[in-house]
Amino acid sequence: MSELITAISTGITAFTATNLDDLVILTLLFSQVNATLRRRHIVIGQYLGFCTLVIASLVGFLGGLIVPSQWIGLLGLVPIAIGLNRWLNADSDLYSETESAIELSHSATFASFLSPQAYSVAAITIANGSDNVGIYMPLFAHCSVADLLVIIMVFLCLVGVWCYLTYKLTCQNAIANLLTRYGNNLVPFVLIGLGVFIILDSASLNPIALTGTCLCLIGLLKVIQTSKFKTQSL
Repeated sequence: MSELITAISTGITAFTATNLDDLVILTLLFSQVNATLRRRHIVIGQYLGFCTLVIASLVGFLGGLIVPSQWIGLLGLVPIAIGLNRWLNADSDLYSETESAIELSHSATFASFLSPQAYSVAAITIANGSDNVGIYMPLFAHCSVADLLVIIMVFLCLVGVWCYLTYKLTCQNAIANLLTRYGNNLVPFVLIGLGVFIILDSASLNPIALTGTCLCLIGLLKVIQTSKFKTQSL
């Protein structure tokens, strides 16, 4: 029973950490519902895109069947690096990314049995989900089959919750603005915590080595950030 609760809580934490920014994008999409872009297009497209990300992340689970769990656990450094990067570059403009995503939703066209609008939303979800794969792969890698199934079921349920929540947010401008302003600031710390959990749970690094590694990552990210600033100023 405790393993089931752990798997459910892990699934909720991982999904929330990697999809808070989707709340903004989905809210913008739902706010543009009209005769062409229907609510069902957004829901179907979100599920298509998210399932694609989960399938791509299953490579981590398959690798976990061959590679020792201690080695796979080092992939927990990926969400830590992503979280540190977001924290150190907190001034990045999320609005420009979401506006580009909305433009893509109106311009993309696909010929298939589903509507082009649904495929456009799926494309947005996939394009915005590069972090998801990097975090889900190490998470899946040290899961048992039972835990993996529970986590995926939690993910699929939460996709529906996300769609319902963002649709309701379109009617509450004050809440949507608050989420846009402060929700993204919480993401880096949740990602870092998730990566720490993966590494310590798999015994890949002890706390002292993990702390030293994080400090090295911060230094490396600072160097990269400085070099980018100098390049842009030239």
